[in-house]
Amino acid sequence: MTSPEIDLQFEALLNYLKHNRGFDFTGYKRSSLSRRVQRRMQTINIKQYSEYLDYLEVHPEEFLHLFNTLLINVTTFFRDRPFWDFLSSEVLPRIIAQKEPDEPIRIWSAGCASGEEAYSLAMAFTDLLGAEQMQRVKIYATDVDEEALYHARQATYTAREVANVPPDSLANYFEPIVSPTDGEVSSYVFRKDLRQSVIFGRHDLIQDAPISKIDLLVCRNTLMYFNAETQAKILTRFHFALRDGGYLFLGKAEMLLNNVTMFTPIDLSYRVFTKIARVMLRDRLTLINPISGGSITTPLSTHVRLREAAFDNGPISRIITDLNGNLALANARARSLFGISPRHIGRPFQDLEISDRPIELRSRLEEVYRGQKIVYVRDVTWHSIEGETSYFDIQVALLTDVAGNRLGVSISFLDMTRHKRLQEEVEHSNQEVVVAYEELQSTNEELETTNEEMQSMNEELETTNEELQSTNEELETMNEELQSTNEELQTVNDEFQRRSEELNQSNHFLESILTSLKGSVVVLDRDLRVQIWNQKSEDWWGLRAVEVLGQHFLNLEIGLPVEQLRVHIRNCLNGISEPLNEVTLPAINRRGRSLKCQITCTPLIGDEQVRGVILLMEEQAK
Repeated sequence: MTSPEIDLQFEALLNYLKHNRGFDFTGYKRSSLSRRVQRRMQTINIKQYSEYLDYLEVHPEEFLHLFNTLLINVTTFFRDRPFWDFLSSEVLPRIIAQKEPDEPIRIWSAGCASGEEAYSLAMAFTDLLGAEQMQRVKIYATDVDEEALYHARQATYTAREVANVPPDSLANYFEPIVSPTDGEVSSYVFRKDLRQSVIFGRHDLIQDAPISKIDLLVCRNTLMYFNAETQAKILTRFHFALRDGGYLFLGKAEMLLNNVTMFTPIDLSYRVFTKIARVMLRDRLTLINPISGGSITTPLSTHVRLREAAFDNGPISRIITDLNGNLALANARARSLFGISPRHIGRPFQDLEISDRPIELRSRLEEVYRGQKIVYVRDVTWHSIEGETSYFDIQVALLTDVAGNRLGVSISFLDMTRHKRLQEEVEHSNQEVVVAYEELQSTNEELETTNEEMQSMNEELETTNEELQSTNEELETMNEELQSTNEELQTVNDEFQRRSEELNQSNHFLESILTSLKGSVVVLDRDLRVQIWNQKSEDWWGLRAVEVLGQHFLNLEIGLPVEQLRVHIRNCLNGISEPLNEVTLPAINRRGRSLKCQITCTPLIGDEQVRGVILLMEEQAK
């Protein structure tokens, strides 16, 4: 639980990043963002956001570390393989089939991180088109992280990073790099000829204008880091970027439950959506202002919203067709009455049920276009699905602009049901009129009650869906954070393993030296405890290394009068040099043979200090 003061400090930090470094994180989800910032603050031992803001002002190099922590660049080749299989088998063939043989194919990989996703797209299209046709394909790979883009342009990946690439694709699309030291494959480079199809560039989804005329837009597990308002505005930009009928490919934590007017699912389980054509002018105007700037307040946008609200909330059911005979608009009453949904917008009017029911309207449209500006059709009976009968007067009118140019046709349905019923009721007795009115009133109240209940249930379901979606996005965000941390730990573990191998090699090398010496070598610390006891020492004195390591040398019972070495060892520890520290003593080895043992005491130097003594024992030649 955070206090208002801490929240204000955090917002001040985000505003500082936005205005001084051009990174706008104000549209990101606060829970994930605060975790990442606190993680960086813990690394440099800072507890308060205000203190960290001061630290950033004094240490500009800290921005790079902070951005690397905030921008979670977790991605792999063909991430979530079943999703990619569906894309390659169902979506990409449709895109290719819709194009002429020489027509370009434009792809946008938004939030591409270190490039694995963009190169996965290149491999998928090459499998379908062949390498000779890849000059048609342009893959625009964008991200806000310059460091990640630099890595992506190099197109060089470790064996662990290409683990998800199928063996056939790895052999066809990557060139191995062999290490000159051990002859093993150290990394893989994506094919240079196919790299020309991928164009990397920095792009901020919140602030920069979208790329246009896109056939496929891939943005996986990126939207989940933004709050709901920012997500909606980014999706409006995506809608503008896509061609009519273009495809949107999202991550497994992203659903688009609240954007049914802009995108419709091809397969919701694989998170593939297609664009719904003819977005409202209001949504297009959001592209003019930066997303972070809030709602549009220009006179034009206000006028557009007023006109839309007046049309949509009008008391008369109204349908508009364009000059091509396609359904262009339908207000709320018409949509509710005739079952018109967003997918019908843009379809030919003659293909819709309303063109022939409750009355044939196609010929009336032709009459209007032939010169009769308004055509009336009266006393039209409409039988709804619920079995109710309604009566309408239909007005078909030509729409023109100020200059008299034709724009389309307006079809208005004036509800005459009540008037019709009143006329019929006048013919009956007054009692029957009262009864009919009471029944009608009761029916209206029941319908209103049912409508309110259904609306309440619908709101509850929408709230539940939004909560589940938010929870799913939060879990996926935490999963990517854990994966990022795991990769960092793996890197540290690899470094530890390398250091351990180097230490083992050094120990084997030292052991080889000690074994190769002809004499006995014993190393003592300053407390005269045995640290090294080589193999020759075992052979001479009959004690194994495990028996003497850590033991006081002067307490060992071997065939050497070790007590006579006390003075020489002390002289060596005190820095008194030869010849006082060389001595020859009679000794008996483990086999009982007598010998003259020449002992040399040498100080063990470390960090310019005497750390111990090295005793070299050799048999004196007779």
